[in-house]
Amino acid sequence: MTVIERKQRVIPKLAWFLLFFCWIALGTLIFEFALTDPEFANWPAIGRIALAYGATLAGAAYVLLIVYVYGDAKRRGMRYVMWTLLAIFIPDAIGVILYFILRDPLPNPCPSCGKSVKASFTFCPYCSASLQHTCPQCGFAVDRAWLHCPKCGTKLPTAALQQTVSPTAPQSSF
Repeated sequence: MTVIERKQRVIPKLAWFLLFFCWIALGTLIFEFALTDPEFANWPAIGRIALAYGATLAGAAYVLLIVYVYGDAKRRGMRYVMWTLLAIFIPDAIGVILYFILRDPLPNPCPSCGKSVKASFTFCPYCSASLQHTCPQCGFAVDRAWLHCPKCGTKLPTAALQQTVSPTAPQSSF
């Protein structure tokens, strides 16, 4: 596993191991003690096993989602404690759904110094390198394909136009 893959891993291996161990232990406890009730005595063993481990698997999946929200929010530079608490205390997994709808984009590395900066930044806060194309007049972030700045109306350099015109485009033989 490369360094990048380890950094991209949101849920650590230890969390996976602990969650698997707790799932097996809790499923076994439910199977041995809770399903010994006379009501479940007539059930086949496979049905009791499926009930015990299936119910705990749903709980384990929910805990895994909460751990993912914690790790992903921390990785994105968001308020990870707040989002984790919202994911835990808002019922019916609505907090988790809200997180996936409202989360910030992943930070990008600065091409100059390599530190992570938010995707919405125009300049790196560490080395002041330009992260996006800007208007030469007002400094507003602009797209390469735009002809004029949407904020001040200044005509932008035409270097982007040369890239959009393709001299090797196939011509029609009609």
